[in-house]
Amino acid sequence: MTDLATDAVGATTYTDRDRILGLLQNYGVYLGVAVLLILNIALTPHFLSAENFRTQAVQVAPVLIVALGMALAIGSEGVDLSVGSVMALSTSLLSLYLGYGTWVALIVALIGGAVIGVANGSLIAFIGVQPIVATLALMVAGRGLALVLLPQLKDVRDPTMASLGSGDVLGIPYLVLIAAALALVVAFVVRRTTFGRQLLAIGDSRPAARLAGLPVRRVLILVYVCSGVLAAIAGVLATARLTASDPTSLGNLMELSAITAVVVGGTPLSGGRVRIGGTVAGAVLIQLLTTTLIKHDLPPSWTQIAQAVVIILAVYAARERGKR
Repeated sequence: MTDLATDAVGATTYTDRDRILGLLQNYGVYLGVAVLLILNIALTPHFLSAENFRTQAVQVAPVLIVALGMALAIGSEGVDLSVGSVMALSTSLLSLYLGYGTWVALIVALIGGAVIGVANGSLIAFIGVQPIVATLALMVAGRGLALVLLPQLKDVRDPTMASLGSGDVLGIPYLVLIAAALALVVAFVVRRTTFGRQLLAIGDSRPAARLAGLPVRRVLILVYVCSGVLAAIAGVLATARLTASDPTSLGNLMELSAITAVVVGGTPLSGGRVRIGGTVAGAVLIQLLTTTLIKHDLPPSWTQIAQAVVIILAVYAARERGKR
């Protein structure tokens, strides 16, 4: 009788623990955003000003756009470490081709991101290279190519780009509107399209997806093309905001911020699920965390340490929940 009672207590304890871990994984990012907002409202001067919120929204837009592509890659049981280099490549291409017209330069920059995506997807889908290895190789090659094309910082003096970087509609910056629109599009693609369902099936079990007759190779290539194009868009928007092309620093450690936003948002590294709402909240969390540390005179290196800790906690919660 005592053993039965002990087992019952143990089962109850595990159930409660599972419930807590599940809540943390699904809603912990929203709690984190709320806590940081409350702390900043209480401790950070002028945090509630409209100008501050505009600044925060503009700064988080490129991170969110890159994180959307990263969510697709992680949802397919992969990862894309080349996103920062794609941003650098896009800014180099944009600067080089602006003389041919703004739209030509924009198209070339996006094509550059798509080409990197095709290369990543082909290595993974056709040759069987692990995603972390394939995208690591393109991370190095992409940054190198960006620096070959544009070895140093260059001012971007173009009215259309200036308007894109600083313009707004009813007080909402173009960058924020573009990021919000892309989040809605990616959410629709994941939830309502055949491609989205195939992506999740491949992430859940690639061998089973092949046995079911799904076009695994095509979907994987499209996943990394989407990630590359989204990273290129982020690079273009960051260039427009800064009015300068700087392939040396643009996109540095962006892959860390994107992975953090995705994982903290509830998308498991094991694939098979993509949470776009959580990814949006994760990007906001990273931006608020960075702002909090900077506003209180802590060095930028602390932001990287904090992001690493957040990733470890998020992965631990997912791992513990998956054991039960």
